[in-house]
Amino acid sequence: MGACLALASCASCLCGSAPCLLSSCCPSTYNSTMSRLAFSFLLLLGTMVSIIMILPGMETRLKAIPGFCVDGTSIPGFDNKVNCDIIVGYKSVYRMCFAMACFFFLFSIIMIRVRSSKDPRAAIQNGFWFFKFLILVGITVGAFFIPDGLFNTVWFYFGAVGSFIFIIIQLILLVDFAHSWNQCWLEKAEEGNSKCWFAALLSFTFIFYSLAFAAVVLFYVYYTVPDDCTEHKVFISLNFIFCIIVSVVAVLPKVQEAQPSSGLLQASLISLYTMYVTWSAMTNNPNRTCNPSLLNLVNGSPTPTKAPTDVQWWDAQGIVGLVIFCLCTLYASIRSSNNSQVNKLMQTEEGQGLTADFDAATGEDGVRRAVDNEEEAVTYSYSFFHFSLFLASLYIMMTLTNWYMPDTDYTTMQSSMPAVWVKIGSSWMGLALYLWTLVAPLILSDRDFS
Repeated sequence: MGACLALASCASCLCGSAPCLLSSCCPSTYNSTMSRLAFSFLLLLGTMVSIIMILPGMETRLKAIPGFCVDGTSIPGFDNKVNCDIIVGYKSVYRMCFAMACFFFLFSIIMIRVRSSKDPRAAIQNGFWFFKFLILVGITVGAFFIPDGLFNTVWFYFGAVGSFIFIIIQLILLVDFAHSWNQCWLEKAEEGNSKCWFAALLSFTFIFYSLAFAAVVLFYVYYTVPDDCTEHKVFISLNFIFCIIVSVVAVLPKVQEAQPSSGLLQASLISLYTMYVTWSAMTNNPNRTCNPSLLNLVNGSPTPTKAPTDVQWWDAQGIVGLVIFCLCTLYASIRSSNNSQVNKLMQTEEGQGLTADFDAATGEDGVRRAVDNEEEAVTYSYSFFHFSLFLASLYIMMTLTNWYMPDTDYTTMQSSMPAVWVKIGSSWMGLALYLWTLVAPLILSDRDFS
């Protein structure tokens, strides 16, 4: 009988609005957290499919899809013939990510102004997972029938703008994570063994700053030449100066008085992330003199003056970007922040995190379920959460394709300067937002930022 009840509850979770069941090995948790994790899983599932599509050797299988890509065919508006060995992986990732973006954008529209779990739309947010999966699969299948032409070019610029915003969101999440990390260890230091915890904070701060400074040195050595690469010299110098500025502001006495939890740990982590974005931007420079391949640097090979004829989808900055993306997506699903400014930026409420009360999570039949903690008010903006996943889909699309775009004859892929400026601009915007979280309590003294 118990097994039948559990099976019926599982069916209602997948096909209805009932809270999902929890395994006995999982911690008790809230319905809001389970829903975010489930949607994040759909995003990561689509990401895995996109990765498989772009792996070496998949070209022949993708070309087997009827009418998807045929060598030698022409595209409206382009004179030359298509080289499917180059284009088919790019096309597949674009269409998979287009489907995910449409799926999350649709939910972002549906969930506008949902105030509590009593809203009928909250049942759609927290249940019907089987039907949601079918909808995503259906949109994906339809996306592969989108004809070539202006779609790829237009969607590239959509991806660039969306990725710009998502890089800023990633930095906000890193700020929040660093704030929570710093506050947690400071509280442990106050409880006892303060020397150990302060030494740990100092060690990580030193490591992050050391890595950031080493990156600046390596950038000047390998990504600049004496009589060229002016843009790179400006990017490296400006971001290095900006990181010094935010680090100094973070430890100013007035800032420390207004925000005791702010410190160099956050600034060091943000500085390291800024250096990563700077590196990622420079790797998209079409000028091969200023953009040596990491493989060439390791092997000591001379840097080619022209772009390679073959497309190397997997490079170091793309892999690092994918890892950061996965960590930020997971953190966004389980985060519970006490930082009011970050909560306002992310449209979330201060409160419960991953775990819930065990007794409240266990039903009368002994089966553990997620607790509905949004009967009075939602703990996060459903619409903004889906919009963030919409942006994440665009960011994944650009990351997996190395921000390449087809050249004018649609036979090869190439880097582009718009990608460089989007990434550098997002690093500046992110630093400005972090600086704002530091000085806002001083400028807007009439508001409560506690």
